[in-house]
Amino acid sequence: MILPNFKVFTPQGRLLGLDWGACRTGVAVSDTSGDFVFARPPIVTAANDTDALVNSVVEIIAGENISGIVIGLPLRTDGTESETTAAVRNFANTLATRTEIPIVFIDETLSSMSAQEQMGRIRVHDIKEKLDSNAARVILENAIAMMRRG
Repeated sequence: MILPNFKVFTPQGRLLGLDWGACRTGVAVSDTSGDFVFARPPIVTAANDTDALVNSVVEIIAGENISGIVIGLPLRTDGTESETTAAVRNFANTLATRTEIPIVFIDETLSSMSAQEQMGRIRVHDIKEKLDSNAARVILENAIAMMRRG
């Protein structure tokens, strides 16, 4: 079920953060307290293979005992939606048909930039391999901070 905002998103336990990508989706998981968030290997699929991505996420939900999902929503800098935003919403809608876990969106603006800054000096190849899941970590950390502020 997709929830409208964080006011009604109150899962207890581990949270899953996702930074959707057409071919590579970043993944992060919190501990049960929400004090720590860990980047996981990204999910790599064929371009726009929503079914394969959803299947992988459902496996993570079961394997990591996930109680809530936060998905980064790519908005333009003026707050409007784009084709990519529509693709993320489509993915979330498909995922919602496969799980009862609550799903909420968070604006992901600048999450990749923040993740890259936090990664420090790193080889270009490593940035491509690690950036998506580190962006998912930033997305999830921001969501947890918002939930704690109420």
